[in-house]
Amino acid sequence: MTLQGTYVPSKADWVREQVAAFEASDGAEANTLLDTGYPIVVITSLGAKSGNLRKNPVMRVERDGKYVAVASKGGADEQPEWYYNFVAHPLVDLQDGAVLKTYAARVLTGAERADWWDHAVATWGTYASYQEKTEREIPVFLLEPID
Repeated sequence: MTLQGTYVPSKADWVREQVAAFEASDGAEANTLLDTGYPIVVITSLGAKSGNLRKNPVMRVERDGKYVAVASKGGADEQPEWYYNFVAHPLVDLQDGAVLKTYAARVLTGAERADWWDHAVATWGTYASYQEKTEREIPVFLLEPID
């Protein structure tokens, strides 16, 4: 199953361009964060208010077929817009390379959050510096396949 609806591209040029290149190449191109070498996945969610499809490149943090999406927004004090989409509509599509699947997203707490947070930081250490920039605890969503 994949989400249905009208796709409304991001207002941010780099997000819009990366998603378009990633999807056009079936994940073979534009598959790292701004060409840093750090792999990304593209997550499609339904807009919390609009119900439109939204697509975001996020760091690829995977373990045992499950992924996490870290709502860091670079350490900003506010949540990224997609955070509200995930809370309102917890079914999301995740494309990792050429593989597209639907996942159920849920916010992690307690020891489970700590475990996945440590895994996320081990995968991409910049998350730790993002947490230092903000008073909010950065939310971590676990994405579990529904197939």
